Amino acid sequence: MPTIIYPVKDLSQAKTLYSKLVGVPPYVDEPYYVGFRVGDQELGLDPHGHSQGITGPVGYWEVDDIKQSLELLLGSGAETLQPVRDVGGGKLIATVKDADGNITGLMQSP
Repeated sequence: MPTIIYPVKDLSQAKTLYSKLVGVPPYVDEPYYVGFRVGDQELGLDPHGHSQGITGPVGYWEVDDIKQSLELLLGSGAETLQPVRDVGGGKLIATVKDADGNITGLMQSP
């Protein structure tokens, strides 16, 4: 699971906190997303996460075919929380919720 995204309400405050936590400055610092790389792990801050139904950190599984993976999860009882969408540069993401309310993310790189 190479990516974990945190929904945040105060992006500036969260950026300061997580910069100190991970010990590196963000490699992406935009009003819509702040991202840190720590080794092979990405930690992202999403100021729009709460408005999209994300209530806590979400791990994103890297998949080869996001549409097929999404269909497999939906066929196993998951519900779509966020349909497949391009978040820039051809990177696709989607999120589902399982029967216990746990949120899982899928990510397909270009």
